[in-house]
Amino acid sequence: MPRPKKTLQNNDLLEAALAGLQLRRQQLDEQIQEVRALLGKNNGRRGRPPGAPKQGRLSVAARKRIAAAQKRRWAEYRKSAAKAG
Repeated sequence: MPRPKKTLQNNDLLEAALAGLQLRRQQLDEQIQEVRALLGKNNGRRGRPPGAPKQGRLSVAARKRIAAAQKRRWAEYRKSAAKAG
């Protein structure tokens, strides 16, 4: 003889268990944040803070100007190092 289904009771029990687990999860997340704050750690995010403006890409011309300036600086450094040494 087949058993009668008790889906209503099972669903209620599972929903209550889920609600309890979600509450416990929220409490654990809050405790983890407190411990991280005590350790001096941030909330785990890395990189740019939210809402910060994105950094733009350099144009080809800008990269060439920067490279030329760096080459001039190194040339001056080598010249002064040759005089000193």
